Amino acid sequence: MNLILMGLPGAGKGTQAEKIVDKYGVPHISTGDMFRAAIKNSTRLGLQAKAFMDEGNLVPDEVTIGIVRERLSNEDCVNGFLLDGFPRTVAQAEALDEMLNELDRQLDHVLYIEVPKEDLFKRLTGRWICPACGTTYHELYNPPKVAGKCDKDGSELIQRDDDKPETVGKRLEVNLEQVKPLVDFYEEKGYLCKLDGNKEIQEVFEDIDTVLKGSHQ
Repeated sequence: MNLILMGLPGAGKGTQAEKIVDKYGVPHISTGDMFRAAIKNSTRLGLQAKAFMDEGNLVPDEVTIGIVRERLSNEDCVNGFLLDGFPRTVAQAEALDEMLNELDRQLDHVLYIEVPKEDLFKRLTGRWICPACGTTYHELYNPPKVAGKCDKDGSELIQRDDDKPETVGKRLEVNLEQVKPLVDFYEEKGYLCKLDGNKEIQEVFEDIDTVLKGSHQ
């Protein structure tokens, strides 16, 4: 099962990705996680990506495509994958088409989680993350049991630079400009499935599950 999970920042892609991976067993390929790992390890690509991300800008196609190409060639992707955060542009979508053709595969679904911009701003500026295990929390929608502490390991929660209000507004504008042509691209190809991201987390997953079950009965 070859899937893409799409949505603006804060739409809940990471949460839904975990649920899809748990149920269907495909590897979760998040460009955000790959960038953060590269930044932490101070790799050449990581340092390039960090310079753009720190200013609230998107990482250039050639950097992103190179990272994803390597990842899709790994053995754990032979039976499918879940791409989260890629492609972000039509150029990246076309590059992905070429990659999949080379690997003799095709997409099954592009799942697009839709949430209004004003709701995304509230979601993003209230988001905190555990630096140890990567679990994400939210002040309003998904607070930790103890304020400021991770439920799983007790680590002090942190707010990423790109979740701070001054950066969030710019990120949303940049992403809004780019997502529409990408949505149109996959809609024309017949892969796109739009999902209401303002529902409860479990309800959103049930909608996704219905789509995936329908194609794999």
